[in-house]
Amino acid sequence: MHSEPDGVPRCWWCGTDPLYRAYHDDEWGLPVVDDRGLFEKICLEGFQSGLSWITVLKKRHAFRKAFKNFDHKKLVKFNDADIERLVLNADIIRHRGKIKSVINNADRAIQTINDHGSLASFLWQFEPKTHRSPRSKNEVAATSPESTAMSKALKKNGWTFVGPTTCYALMQAMGMVNDHLPECHAWPVVEQARAALPRPR
Repeated sequence: MHSEPDGVPRCWWCGTDPLYRAYHDDEWGLPVVDDRGLFEKICLEGFQSGLSWITVLKKRHAFRKAFKNFDHKKLVKFNDADIERLVLNADIIRHRGKIKSVINNADRAIQTINDHGSLASFLWQFEPKTHRSPRSKNEVAATSPESTAMSKALKKNGWTFVGPTTCYALMQAMGMVNDHLPECHAWPVVEQARAALPRPR
């Protein structure tokens, strides 16, 4: 746990960076059920693969600008020229495969919404029936049976950069599981929000 310099107990991973702390305090783990927000999280977790989350977080504003605020209906219109433009954009992570994945996944998101009514209803079906929050840093999982199942289902439907680890990070970020440590000030906040949430159907 970290509690410096403001005396608030937090999970260790957000350190002392103000941006990271704000993300930890105000966003990570709180339930997300809107399709745009979920699509953004899927895309950014894909960009995070192999990198630290703070690297992505510091570029999130630039990502939103470059990818039309992750509006999947706009992103499906991107073409090869747009890909080349994005590869040259120094404000984002210039990984050609991940950039192409966002555009591919925008098309897959539209198909998922057509098939299931919303992206939220598709993703939230993988919420674990039971989940025990980690008691220490060493207990934090990287994958779960549910994240593996989510990954397989997404890949079957043509999504890319959605491996089990990426899917578990998504589950943590979107509030499908509460992986704040119990001593963290955010743990009860997330628990209350999850308890009050009507699950998407």
